[in-house]
Order: sequence, then C-alpha cells, then structure tokens
Amino acid sequence: MTLPPSGARRDPDLADYAPTTRSAQSETGATASPAAAPQDGRPAPPDRRWMVLVVVAVAQLMVVLDATVINIALPSAQRALGFSNNDRQWVVTCYALAFGSLLLLGGRIGDMFSRKRVLITGLAGFAIASAVGGAAVSFPMLAAARTLQGAFGALLAPAALGTLTSTFTDTRERGRAFAVYGAVSSGGAGVGLILGGLLTQYLSWRYTLYVNLIFAAFAIAGALAYVRASRPATRPRLDWPGTVLASAGLFLIVFGFSHAETAGWAAPVTITCLLAGPLLLAAFAATERRSAHPLLPLRVLLDRTRGGSYAVLGLTGIALFGVFLFLVYYLQQVKGYSPVTSGLLFLPFVGGILVSSTVSSIVLPRTGPRVLIASGMLLSVGAMAYLTQLTVTSAYAAVILPAVIIMGLGFGIIFAVTINTATAGIRPQDAGVASALVNTMQQVGGSIGLSALSTVALTATASYLALHHTGPLAPATAATHGYTTAFTISTGILGLGVILAIVLLPSRRRLAERGTAAEPTPAPEPQPEPEPEPEPERQPGPRPAPPAIPVALCSCSPMISRGFGPSVAAGRESRPR
Repeated sequence: MTLPPSGARRDPDLADYAPTTRSAQSETGATASPAAAPQDGRPAPPDRRWMVLVVVAVAQLMVVLDATVINIALPSAQRALGFSNNDRQWVVTCYALAFGSLLLLGGRIGDMFSRKRVLITGLAGFAIASAVGGAAVSFPMLAAARTLQGAFGALLAPAALGTLTSTFTDTRERGRAFAVYGAVSSGGAGVGLILGGLLTQYLSWRYTLYVNLIFAAFAIAGALAYVRASRPATRPRLDWPGTVLASAGLFLIVFGFSHAETAGWAAPVTITCLLAGPLLLAAFAATERRSAHPLLPLRVLLDRTRGGSYAVLGLTGIALFGVFLFLVYYLQQVKGYSPVTSGLLFLPFVGGILVSSTVSSIVLPRTGPRVLIASGMLLSVGAMAYLTQLTVTSAYAAVILPAVIIMGLGFGIIFAVTINTATAGIRPQDAGVASALVNTMQQVGGSIGLSALSTVALTATASYLALHHTGPLAPATAATHGYTTAFTISTGILGLGVILAIVLLPSRRRLAERGTAAEPTPAPEPQPEPEPEPEPERQPGPRPAPPAIPVALCSCSPMISRGFGPSVAAGRESRPR
C-alpha cells in the first residue's frame, strides 16, 4: 500500500511554509526551501552574506530616512524657495505617490532581471535625484526631484529586500538578518528626524538630500563587491494591463487621501479618487486571475499567513508615521524645542526598536510569529493609549518618554517578525513582488496615516477653537487636542491589528503540525508474512482455535491498533527507531 503524496495533504494557507524535510523544518515558517534560494538557485557564499546584509541595510536606511528627514527641513526649504503652505505638502506627497504606485512594478522588474543590476540602478538613480533636489532653485524642480526619488526608490526597495530573502536561507541566520532589517525599517524614521534636525540646524536643508549621495556610494560599492549577480532561469513577461491598473489604483488612493488634507473629504476630487482607486484595484485583481504572467500572483497575497503579515504592516504604518508627525509638531510648536532637540528626544524610541528586534530574532523559533506580533501590537496599543493623556503642560519624562520606549519595543517586534514571515517560503519567481508588497503596505499605510490623521487632527483643532477660543493657551491647547484625537484613532487601528494577528497568523505549533503533515512520509516496510507451519494431518474432531497474533507484529505494524487508545498508538508510531 502506498501513501498519498504529501502535496495532497498540504494546507493551502501554509503551503509555502511547510518544510520539505524534518531537518530543514523551520519553527518560524522561514524554511530553507528552494523558494528562498537566489534567482539562479545557487546558495549565497557564506563569507559574503553578512556583508550583503550591510549593503541591504544601508540601502533600506536611505529609503526610510528620506521619508522623514525632509519633514524637519521643510520650513527652511519653504523660506529658501518661497513656495506656499499649500505647495509644502507636495514635497512629501510627490515622493509617496511615485513610490507607492510603482512598487509592484519595481518588484516585478527585480524578478525579471538580475537583482544586483536592479539594486545598483535604483541606488544610482536615487542618488542623482537627491542631488537634483538638493540643488533645486524652484519649487517645481524640487517636486520633480522628489518624484524621481520615489520612482527609483520603488525600484530599489524591493530589490534590496529580495536580495536579503534569497541570501539568508538558514532559519536562525535569517531571523538575525531580518531583525536588523526590521530595526532599520522602523528605527530609520526616528534616525531621520535626528539627522534632519542636525543637518538643517548646523548646515542647510539641502544637505538632508545631499546626504543620500554618501549612503548610495557606500551601498553601490558594497553591491559591486559582495552581491552575486544572478538572473532567473526563465524570464517572466511583464503584465502591462495589470501594471497600469495597479499603479493607477494605488496612485489614486494615495492622491485622494493627500488631497483630503487640504481640500477636505467632501471635495469632488477627493471622493472621485477614493472611489476610483479601489475600483481599479478590484479590476486589477480580476485581471490577475486570468493573466498568464500576472504582475502580482494572487497566491502571494491570498496566502493566509502572508496576507495577515501584510495587513499588520499596513496598519502599523498608518500609526507609525502619524505618531512621528504629531509628536514632532507637539515638541516643536507646543513645547518650543529646537529641531535638534526634538530629534534627540526620539532616541529612546530607536533604542527600544534595536533591543526588541534583536530579542525577537532569538525568541521567534520558540514562540512562532503569532505570539510575538500580537505582543508587539499590544505594547504599541498601550503606548499609543498613554499618549492620549497628553496636555500642554505634560512633562516629557512623565508622558512622552515612557510611551516612546514602549512603542519602540512594540514596533521593533512587529517589523522584524512580520517582514520575516511575509517573505518566508516564497517562490524564487515571486520574491521581488512579495518584497515589493512589504514596502507597498508600509508606504501606502504611511501615506494614508499622514493624510487621514492630519485631516482628523486639523478638524478636531478647529472644532476645539470654535468652542474655546479665549485665553493665551487656547491655540496650543486646541492643537494638543487635535493630536490626542489622532492618537485615539491610532490606538483603535493598532487594536484592529492585534485581532488580525491573532486570527490570521499561525502559532509555532500550527506551523510545525502542518509542516509535518506536508512531509512525504515514507511508506512502512511490508512485513513478511510468517512461514506457515505445516499443518498436521487433519484428524476428525473439534476445529482448533486460530493461532495468536505474534507480539512483534503488534508492536511494529501500523495496521494493528485494536485494544490500544489513539494516543498509545500514536506514541508508538513516533517512538525513535
């Protein structure tokens, strides 16, 4: 008798996470499967993979820094170039629009060509765009440079993460690598505030863009020296209908939320964009189901574990970018701190991220992703809820410091573990687009958070001033009321993330059970039937009783279990031979 093939018993929700052998089984879902191999299938040289991690970390740091470092420099850039308050937001929005809408395309390009070349091209283009922005003499020139930065960032970010995914295949090493990557992804925003304050205050706002030239030069040199060139064995075709629909849908969603910040939610352009964007994404999903070469294979997104990780990343991005924005405003406009001081006050946040992301890489094999991600979300919920108690007279040490430390611990766990889980077990031909989805959820979530929460905060501030418009502290009190309203909504968003993490993400036990069920179990050796003893010559008389079953057969044959409970039979089956 032969057993059914292992693929027939595979759970569709965890198909990509099941190990192929007992020795390769991953306790976290990050298996050393062929999907984690480089594009050409050869393992990464062991003496180079940690240098590859450094290159990827620098590239990701440059992308993440650019999302926040420019925020500190905006007032100085506005005074230097003379653009209006309405134009100011487009310095940030142009970057977000290009980056968010082109990420899926950038990820697929990384799957189609040599990921090393795509990474270097993205780094070089990002550096050139940064140099143009730093030398800008007008607002249109600065906005165009920011758009180019976003476009090359969409090429760079998924190539960097795809390189990391294909380089680290060992379970424990992969956990450490993604702990570093997660710390850079979440802590880089805080570092950007500090660096932006230092550069703006002591040099010029232009150096917040020029600094990217240093990062890019270092990363390009490292990529040329340590990243191995590879290309897919079969180059997939580009799905042009899917590319247009996905890019247009993401563009309209990000633009709609950004437009709502200045024109309001009832503006016709806002309503049109927020309705048309999801419709185009729905059409994109329908197109991908029929496409022979989809831009985004739905198996990547519809996998329960991977989809849950993406959802958690998106919700966390909404809250993360919002908290940075409003705490910076509170520290500078309400408390009167300088840009440098405001940035330095976020150092405990960065420290919390470094600690928790490192510890999570050690704990992850023992707990699985569900426990860690849900715990990180709960820590973030508690910290965000504590920030809702903020007032004009609140002391930094009493309210903000405990909140940013706990939030740093929570976000460090979330990013390190979710990015690892979202890219674990991915097929080689899907590594780029899966990596792009990680950045897409963070970027689109951050754009939605910045725009939507800013609109909520401004509305709450105006309503408060209408009712309490007297007194010298009325403007500051109203602004603080707007910030705490945004913190309250962010608390609810993170609470939703806790529920999704518990419902969608697998525990360590579930991953191990389904991984074992998916293994090809060898069929038991057929037991030779005992030689029948020669029957004595039949004598007339009563029929003899049937012979007893040999004890040896009872203890080794999987077909004989009568007289034993299921647990005893299972225990015998799992007993080492």
